[in-house]
Amino acid sequence: MPFLAYAAYDAPMSNLAITPALPTPAPTAARPVAITGAQSLLDTLVELGVDTIFGYPGGAVLPVYDALHAEHRIRHILVRHEQAAVHAAEGYARSTGKLGVVLVTSGPGVSNTITGLLDAICDSVPVLCISGQVATHSIGTDAFQECDALGLSRPVTKWNAQIRSADQAARLVRKAYSVATQGRPGPVLLDFPKDIQLATFDAPVEEPAKATESRRKPLRRGRLRDAVELLRAARRPVFYGGGGLINSGPHACASFTRLVRRMGAPCTLTLMGLGAFPASDKQFLGMLGMHGTLEANLAMHHADLVVCVGARFDDRVTGKLSEFCPHAKKIHLDIDASSINKVIKVDVPMVGDCVELLDALQTELGEYTFDHKRLDDWWKTIDAWRAEDSLGFETRADCIVPQQLMQSVQRAIAGKDAIVSTDVGQHQMWAAQHLRFEQPNRWLTSGGAGTMGFGLPAAIGAQVGNPEKLVVCVSGDASVLMNLQELSTAAQHRTAVKVMLCNNGYMGMVRQWQELNHGSRYSHSYTAALPDFVAVAKGFGWGARRVTDPAELDAAIAECLACDGPFFLDVAVAPQENCFPMIAAGSGHHEVMLNATTIYRSAEKSGP
Repeated sequence: MPFLAYAAYDAPMSNLAITPALPTPAPTAARPVAITGAQSLLDTLVELGVDTIFGYPGGAVLPVYDALHAEHRIRHILVRHEQAAVHAAEGYARSTGKLGVVLVTSGPGVSNTITGLLDAICDSVPVLCISGQVATHSIGTDAFQECDALGLSRPVTKWNAQIRSADQAARLVRKAYSVATQGRPGPVLLDFPKDIQLATFDAPVEEPAKATESRRKPLRRGRLRDAVELLRAARRPVFYGGGGLINSGPHACASFTRLVRRMGAPCTLTLMGLGAFPASDKQFLGMLGMHGTLEANLAMHHADLVVCVGARFDDRVTGKLSEFCPHAKKIHLDIDASSINKVIKVDVPMVGDCVELLDALQTELGEYTFDHKRLDDWWKTIDAWRAEDSLGFETRADCIVPQQLMQSVQRAIAGKDAIVSTDVGQHQMWAAQHLRFEQPNRWLTSGGAGTMGFGLPAAIGAQVGNPEKLVVCVSGDASVLMNLQELSTAAQHRTAVKVMLCNNGYMGMVRQWQELNHGSRYSHSYTAALPDFVAVAKGFGWGARRVTDPAELDAAIAECLACDGPFFLDVAVAPQENCFPMIAAGSGHHEVMLNATTIYRSAEKSGP
């Protein structure tokens, strides 16, 4: 649904109106203009291309909000909790490729953002958080709502700073933008004392600063040659892509796809990398790792070459380190030098932007043509693993099983270029297994931090940034309660997100681990007082429905997607279904649980 004018959405719901455009002021001669620190901050954000802010006002940031009152160049999205503001900014940033901006007050305002900032730094999401602060003369006096924003945020940001004079605001905003978006992206924070927001200074009228290209060390030609030599020699190669591919942009994903197809090799992706390679491609093995497919994990284990692009060998991917890819040479491409050789020692490290490195590899290969027949035996082995159908499941007549829900959602959104967000838990893994993404920036989930409560605000942020797209949030009953208040945000701002609730009445992944690892002692993993989600959603002005009968599932999903506003579909699923396949803690990729009683153990050998 198209949005109305920015100002309309901060008005009461019964009095929405399109604000007429203001006349363009006549040009004036360049001369100093007295402006406040708050206005300087907003002007600089606009200069940098920022047109949307997610925030929540409070006393220490009111001067900035006062400046926003007449600022028609920036749309403000009023959330209901500051953690949700950061997650919404993440969803906006990851789905649009732009910087996500958050505006909060001091004390609990900024402390509530810490979980979101942790999520952003773990998953390399560019977010600028601007926090109000008590007046400079009150800092250190335990003033009302004073807190050490810099100390709190330092572990969860790439960089932070406090604006100490009004004429610093523009320079520090530009630096914050640069740090957040360049290199490995991530969150930054600017702390802005109230008296500095109000202070005025004579700002010279000047041309906007031109962006400067970051200077990187040139790639060593010898490493390109080493990588190409390994590519040519491999007989059991696997390409392994991660979230860094997504962050590098669509061209990087396209270059990665061309190289995989050129070589004729299998490809797997991490949870954060889904969409970097088309899921419909016959060379795609599905997601790897703890809940990855059998074929992806066994291919990694038996590979003689692993080409890792934009991933960091996360523990949920590697399993038991001593048994990770025991026969493989390893090439690692990553923009973050600290991620290389941090967990896994590699043979050819290549530091730089994924797109530049991939293009350099293509150039180094020149006119060389890979003989795809040399991988015939490798593909026969992989096809045998595929035949095990590790994602297979049985439907039931008496209830909906979670995998059935995901496949029904997939059929319903196929061909619609939908953006999907999730929360964290079993539903997240089932969604990653069964939903199919053909392009990057369509899959939004919390990877490194595993933040429950991420999904709904992230979906709202994605819908704000992509008003014409279908945005679906797949959540669980425990996760959605973490930020359920954001139903109000979606209603106020007319974001037509669709929530598909996988409702099993449990903290599903906690319950699964308690069953498998703690003798089925279900300690506090059952929610005995779930709300009537349909009534709650309708109370916030959403469309809503509950479905329990498998025969009604497809029709209920169709009704949800057809709604022209936000819709909450509460799907009751089998309460104690476990998520498989699964690599148990302390196991390698060659030991995969297909169900609670069957472990597929691959014969230990050097190849097919």
